[in-house]
Amino acid sequence: MLLLKRANIEDYLEKGMYGPKQTKLEERKKFLGTIRERIVVALTKSQVMEPGIYPEVEKLMNEHPKTTLLLNGELGYSFLSDYIQKARQKKIPFSIVRDKDHSTDIGLVLTYQHAIDKKDIFIKKKPSKLSGLQKKTKNKKVPFSLVKNMFKRK
Repeated sequence: MLLLKRANIEDYLEKGMYGPKQTKLEERKKFLGTIRERIVVALTKSQVMEPGIYPEVEKLMNEHPKTTLLLNGELGYSFLSDYIQKARQKKIPFSIVRDKDHSTDIGLVLTYQHAIDKKDIFIKKKPSKLSGLQKKTKNKKVPFSLVKNMFKRK
């Protein structure tokens, strides 16, 4: 009986000092404090830093109004503000998460408090306008005679 009380006291003290024991600690570090099975959508930091918001995220906010938006506190407010405004507009609670001990490449997570086990949680990165221009210019070939004439010796 005394041994059982001692174990309960130790558990109580550990919980007080370190917080409640959590499952899947590595997942929680990666996904801003939540676990993968609860996530509706996740964006990387570089995606969150792009101008504007992803329309897919806004659509999913409309479809899942009982979620919570978690934002990576390593990013500046200027990158997070559009998503914060959208969450406020849709009355979705949000939290800016900062873990000084661990870094993650995840910038945003829209999550439930329960498991939903969605297969694809990541959105493909928006194609940049610059890469589209580069592809177009690569396809245009400069006539060889024009180049030859430019370097012709006189």
